[in-house]
Amino acid sequence: MADGTPPHEPPQGSSHSQYALLRQRRFLPFFLTQALGAFNDNVYRQAIIGMLFWLGVSSADKTLYTNLAPALFILPYFLFSALAGQIAEKVEKSRLIRITTAMEIAIMSLAAVGFMTQNLTVLLVALFGTGLQSTLFGPVKYSILPTVLHPRELTGGNGLVEMGTSISILVGMIIGGMVFNAAGDNGPWVAGALVIALAVTGHLVSRAIPPASAGAPELKVNWNPIPESFAVLRLAKKQLAVRNAVLGVSWFWFVGTVLTSQLPTYAEVNLGGSATLYIFALAMFSVGTGVGSLLCEKLSARTVEIGLVPLGAFGMTAFLLDLSLSRPDAAGMTGLDVMGFLQQPGGWRTTIDLLGIGLFTGFFVVPLFALIQSRTPKSEMSRVFAGLNIQNSGFIVLAAVLGLTLQLPSFEVAGVRVPMPELDIPQVFLALAIANAAVALWIFTIVPEFLMRFLSWMLVRTLYRLRPGGIDRIPDEGAALVVCNHVSYMDALILAACIPRPVRFVMYYRIFNVPVMHWFFRTAKAIPIAGARENPELMQRAFDDIDAALAEGEIVCIFPEGSLTRDGEIAAFKSGVEKVLERRPVPVIPMALRGMWTSMWSRRSARAEAGRLGRMRAPRGFRARVEVVAAAPMDGAQVDAGMLEAKVRELRGDHA
Repeated sequence: MADGTPPHEPPQGSSHSQYALLRQRRFLPFFLTQALGAFNDNVYRQAIIGMLFWLGVSSADKTLYTNLAPALFILPYFLFSALAGQIAEKVEKSRLIRITTAMEIAIMSLAAVGFMTQNLTVLLVALFGTGLQSTLFGPVKYSILPTVLHPRELTGGNGLVEMGTSISILVGMIIGGMVFNAAGDNGPWVAGALVIALAVTGHLVSRAIPPASAGAPELKVNWNPIPESFAVLRLAKKQLAVRNAVLGVSWFWFVGTVLTSQLPTYAEVNLGGSATLYIFALAMFSVGTGVGSLLCEKLSARTVEIGLVPLGAFGMTAFLLDLSLSRPDAAGMTGLDVMGFLQQPGGWRTTIDLLGIGLFTGFFVVPLFALIQSRTPKSEMSRVFAGLNIQNSGFIVLAAVLGLTLQLPSFEVAGVRVPMPELDIPQVFLALAIANAAVALWIFTIVPEFLMRFLSWMLVRTLYRLRPGGIDRIPDEGAALVVCNHVSYMDALILAACIPRPVRFVMYYRIFNVPVMHWFFRTAKAIPIAGARENPELMQRAFDDIDAALAEGEIVCIFPEGSLTRDGEIAAFKSGVEKVLERRPVPVIPMALRGMWTSMWSRRSARAEAGRLGRMRAPRGFRARVEVVAAAPMDGAQVDAGMLEAKVRELRGDHA
């Protein structure tokens, strides 16, 4: 990188807080550039609406804009996303961002001409241009983050980006809507000057973004959009967890589109408010999304914690359901401002519902973006996000169509009259809550990893106060073997909660088969093992599975003591670790658990009954403090069991 900081590594001595990124050149210019872009897009679109009202144009012209504007903005995503993904893969990322922000200056200059001449056609052409510019910027917006951020910074970085986007959209809509009211006769000139000034500012800020390498500079661009669109959609579906994360992000856009498109009428009819109350309702949703996005890093302990996704989905459903019930009928008053609405019965309940929906939406979408970034090859990432943008566009169009047609008594297709349920807006919210629950359960059923991570996240965060150290030493990519002391039946779940990559745990088959926990271990693809005397076939199969996982570039964790500690001390490491490394000498990361012996699910006594697990040790206090520390990787070809045991003992020290 230009500032001398290697990609994927946070600067030495940097704070663990995501807000520290806002002081670093590798992130801040990009963050400001994308926020300014979202802000300018919404200033522009709202300013057009403001101009139409300022001019007092006919209802026909307003209808023309209302129908054409969304279509013109989203059409480039269908037409050019595949091309944008290839370009973002091939071109150095900071250069591409500067190109797109320079395009924005040209597009907004055309928009300024449209404002000054009060020409709706020119404004709509420029609106198509903003959609094209957003299409080109979209793939690089998310694919640049894994290039400049460490994996443990991905959740925090995505949270900041989502917060910045949500707030920029909201403030842009407010400012754009005020331009013509505030400027009066100078409105067209002020609007034109404002969008140009914002575009120029965004371009100047983008010039401070450090170089970020292209994902696949040798890629040959396919200029035919149709087959390439199918190709990028196939890339997005290649890996099951990524495919369903992409589906989850698209569902987020579906829910957001249905909700926000209903808010103007809902604020007027059901809340009895004015246009100001609509902005307030939108603000509550946007602020909630921003806050939820920022909280993801804290809740995930700086890992890519997909366990937050079910939490977000269930929270969205609960608050959508309550929103549908909070104001089911038309309001008895009209023209209420914000304070007047809050003084009405149920005003605060509706406000909290909108905040809650936004909050849990942030919990839902940020880990999904981080998962896509962490599990997609960097040479394919821009194209995967291009496929995501195509799918998002389809979901947005579907949401807009359904949001409208569900409220009609019927509509006609090819001469056939199709009856519709004619829902009111609270009933639309109720239908959305039910659909959200159904989609979430479907995703979690076909990819149980999401639900497994949620349950393990809840269990670990409830019972322990984790303090990870040195986790950044775990390699971002490629095979590695983690060795750790074995204290309790919860060791695997605790390590999985701290290590940012998926881990294949090797564990004694009796622990693997513990009721309830068995589902967690099986879903996490743990590898059961037995001693040579107990079950030589299972032992050999375990070694084969370990080698296969390492060959695939996965992380495997083994507990070389072979069993739980009986007295809190580390037992001698067995030779199994050497057998693994003889077959495949991958890097080895020694890790140590501190404070587990006095926590739940550690061995209480050495006198366990034959064939049964030892009894649980009662903890000294609820939510015991547990530390997980990692050392630098060691050369797998140069270590033996004794060396690894000594290193783990050194890491653990006296903190049993």
